Formats: sequence, C-alpha cells, structure tokens
Amino acid sequence: MVAVSLVLGGCATDGTVDKDAQITQDWTVDRLYTEAQDELNSGNYTRAIKLYEILESRFPNGRYAQQSQLDTAYAYYKDDEPEKALAAIDRFQRTHPRHPNLDYALYLKGLVLFNEDQSFLSKLASQDWSDRDPKANRDAYHAFDQLIKQYPNSKYVQDATERMAKLVDALGGNEIAVARYYMKRGAFLAAANRAQKVVQQYQNTRFVEEALAIMELAYIRLDNKQLAEDTHRILEKNFPSSPYLTKPWQLDAMPWWRYWK
Repeated sequence: MVAVSLVLGGCATDGTVDKDAQITQDWTVDRLYTEAQDELNSGNYTRAIKLYEILESRFPNGRYAQQSQLDTAYAYYKDDEPEKALAAIDRFQRTHPRHPNLDYALYLKGLVLFNEDQSFLSKLASQDWSDRDPKANRDAYHAFDQLIKQYPNSKYVQDATERMAKLVDALGGNEIAVARYYMKRGAFLAAANRAQKVVQQYQNTRFVEEALAIMELAYIRLDNKQLAEDTHRILEKNFPSSPYLTKPWQLDAMPWWRYWK
C-alpha cells in the first residue's frame, strides 16, 4: 500500500510537468523560447520557468539554452524566489565564464540582493535594530561594484551606480540605528564607536549630523568633557543650523530621545 501511495503521489506531483512535456513534444527550439518569453512577459513565471527547463533539457547547446538560464534567473527574481534566482545566476556564471551577457548576470545578482533586503530599508527609520550585519546590502553593493569595474561601458552601469548610493545610505543607516540602540540601553562607549564609524566610513550620507550628536552625548555620559567639546565644535562647523546645537548638553536635544523615555 505504501508503494502504491508513493507511485500515485509521484504521478500527481509530476502531472503538470508531464503535460507540459507532452504538449511541447514537437515544438522547435524557437517556439519553445518564444512561448517561454510570452509567459514571462505576462507574469506567468512558474509556467515560463517550466518551459525554459524543457528547452534546456532538449536543446542543451546553443544561444537559446544559455539565454534560458538567465531568463530563468530573472523569472525567479520576479516571482520572489531570491535564493533560486541567485542559484541560477551562479550556475550561469560558472557554466559560461566568458559569456557576453555576464554584465547582465552581475546586474541581476545585484538586483536580487538589493530587493531581498527591502523590508529592512523601509523599517530602518522607525525601528531599533540590534547589532546585525546587513549582509544582503553588502553583497548587493559588491555585485554592482564588480559590474562597474569589470564592465565600465555596460548599459547597466548608471542604474547600478544609483543603487550603490542607496546601499551606502542604507549601510550608514544601519550603523546609526545600532548607535541609537546602544544609547537607549546606556552602552555609551559602544554607541560612540558606532557613531564614529558613520562619520568615518559613511561621511556622504544623511546620518553624519546625528552621528556627531550621538557621539557628543555619549562622551558627556562617559564624563569625557574634552571629546565632547571637540565633537561639538565639529558638529557646529559642519552643521551650523543643526537642531542638535540648541540644547547640546541635554538629552532632550535629541529628537528621538523622547521615544526612549
């Protein structure tokens, strides 16, 4: 009975695949690819992926099979399957290390990783984050950076550059969020170190002003008047209209402090 159940279960699972195989049995490679593209453009990603897989199995050599691997990765990306998309891209890169569309493969890899962490990007401004490494952001930045360095004339460079700027901002935002987290819990030395990292490594982001204010307040709490005064002067010089300068020696000078009380 167990054996019969497994056989029947296997038939039920593979029914759709067998149906696709039967329907497309006499199709040419051109028709298979065209049909798969139509499904992809229509948003029928699962169906498109099946047709690409059939094409690769029947016609493993040639440009259609190679392009199908990239299109499969894109279909997984659009279908919110980042792990499968990255696996497909990795397979393409290993199989075709000299392919003329490797710039697109790198760009798509960056897009998948960039999109993977969108929930973090959207919540960054309103949520305290513990000390975690935003790996997807760093990996996305690396993919885009690799694209720009290896293929500086690629048509994807401009968009990749713009996304890299957003990623740098997100990485700086992660550091400032962790600095806030430490300030909230009274870990003032850790908060100062995190804020200093923002000033040193993410000086072109919008978080430098707040980072300096956190450093000043942290040094005050650590009873290090000299460092606090030095930081205050830097804040005043670079952000003369900063709201943090109005009450520099009080917790209420921090707009976000009221949420921690």
